[in-house]
Amino acid sequence: MSAFNIFDIAGSGMNAQSVRLNLVASNISNANSVSSSLGQVYKSRQPVFAAALRNVMDKQDAAGKVKVLGVVESQAPAVREYAPNHPMADKDGYIFKPNVNTVEEMANMMSASRSYQDNVEVLNTAKQMLLQTLKMGQ
Repeated sequence: MSAFNIFDIAGSGMNAQSVRLNLVASNISNANSVSSSLGQVYKSRQPVFAAALRNVMDKQDAAGKVKVLGVVESQAPAVREYAPNHPMADKDGYIFKPNVNTVEEMANMMSASRSYQDNVEVLNTAKQMLLQTLKMGQ
């Protein structure tokens, strides 16, 4: 593996965690939204990641980038709450709230943030190692 591949791999990890952080922010910001119908209520969204391995059969190392395959909506049911005096209540007096669990989202945010920081540290360490290697030739 080339020393420069480290930058590509860590960069793809940072990109993946950035997508994850953006989805967490979206989920948390919509956690208290209210809808008058089940079809219009916000649904929690999560990223789907995969390792994009490069030529595993041709090389001894199986290093690869992180690939964001997409975003999936949670299939958990929305919260149905009886609130007949709410302005958005349906004809039966119910409002619908998103299926966002803020405790899980905060844990996701902390995990994504730390993973992003770890990738930054990998980049900084690789940069320092390459600089020290160049200084050996002087």
